[in-house]
Amino acid sequence: MSVAQETPIRTEPLQPTPPRRNGRWSGYAHLLMARMLELKREPEVVFWVFIFPLLLALGLGIAFRNKPGNAVSVAIVQTPESPRLQALLAGSPQHDQFKVQILNEDQAHQAFRLGKFDLVIEPGANNAVRYLFDPARPESVLAKAEVNDALQTAFGRKDSVSTDSVASSEPGSRYIDFLIPGLLRMNLMNSGMWGIGFALVDMRQRKLLKRFVGTPMRRGDFLLALASSRLILMIIEVGLLLLFGALFFHMRVLGSIGSIALIAALGSLTFGGVGLLTASRAQKIESVSGLINLVMMPMWIFSGVFFSYERFPAVIHPLIKALPLTALNDALRASILEGTPIMHQWSRLLVMIVWGGVSFLLALKWFRWT
Repeated sequence: MSVAQETPIRTEPLQPTPPRRNGRWSGYAHLLMARMLELKREPEVVFWVFIFPLLLALGLGIAFRNKPGNAVSVAIVQTPESPRLQALLAGSPQHDQFKVQILNEDQAHQAFRLGKFDLVIEPGANNAVRYLFDPARPESVLAKAEVNDALQTAFGRKDSVSTDSVASSEPGSRYIDFLIPGLLRMNLMNSGMWGIGFALVDMRQRKLLKRFVGTPMRRGDFLLALASSRLILMIIEVGLLLLFGALFFHMRVLGSIGSIALIAALGSLTFGGVGLLTASRAQKIESVSGLINLVMMPMWIFSGVFFSYERFPAVIHPLIKALPLTALNDALRASILEGTPIMHQWSRLLVMIVWGGVSFLLALKWFRWT
């Protein structure tokens, strides 16, 4: 008998390999990666998120670039005194600011009504003139003041005070410096509301959400992945817009990049939460489009995208400042244009945190898969 036959073979039972346990945030990480891959397959996202804000900033920046003031359009009603008034304006020191035409009374009034002229002058007897202007049009009010000053000087008025004027349009005080932070937070709002709300309803319509129901996935992880997917795009779009403003319009960024990035990230998450809440139960694209416009329209009007909300009555300023877009706008402008430390903006950050947190919690509670 051989040794192999004499020695019994001892077999040890195989220990089963323990199943691999995913970490708490592995589901969120996979959902976030899947969302980024979906965005990669949508080339229109590149245009609306990155290219469109740059084109908008370029167009508005060119339209409101530093340039000499526009000439004042003046119509003089035809009378025997009209050529004399025209000559006085042509010989005044401000003659290059006036575009003067002599028309009959009906033509002058009709052209003024249609906005072709800023001011109408009706000559009278004994060097008297009558101005027809529109107090609701700033250019008409300015035209009246400039023309009246030129005519009074031509008729011999002496200024009792010696004055001097210096034009100042340094970076930081121009309209483009006011505009770019507004475009930045407007894009953050649009990305959060449309990029998340629209995508969520689209997945619901295509029955994709039903497939997620059958997976071992937390509802909170799914919604959080949708909201935070905008952060990656936010980093690129904020950097591009600020770099564009600095290179093309010499905009000064006084605040730290870290503070600006933190404010923008908080704004992105805030509107991501609002977008989730808006689309939590909407069944159709038409429904969510109406809801998103309903939420965004008041902020478009009151929060100061293209002009300061200080123009509205002071009694509603507290309500305007309570809007998340106003808080984001004020925080970004204070950080970019004034260099305000982020700790001094805690009230604005608190407004965004409340809006984003409450919206996300309500979306988590009311969200429907179908």
